[in-house]
Amino acid sequence: MTRLSRDDVVKAVDRADDVTIAQIIGTGATAEELAEAQAWLANDEPMINDLRPLAQGRVRELVDILSELEEEEDGVEPRSAPAAGN
Repeated sequence: MTRLSRDDVVKAVDRADDVTIAQIIGTGATAEELAEAQAWLANDEPMINDLRPLAQGRVRELVDILSELEEEEDGVEPRSAPAAGN
């Protein structure tokens, strides 16, 4: 399994800007992990029904990045991370 390239990300996430592409590549994820993150976003119910654990690690990072991208497209302000200690 090889890490994602810019071309891989552009093909998989056509609406991504340069910053988002850099964030995705910066996770060190593979194409398989990106596909899994997209599957979680598309519909998590079947994955939960297959008794898969919730997304973790790089897949979780990708889910967070991709969900922020979707929120921006929908005109919803992205959620900020809670302050430390909260």
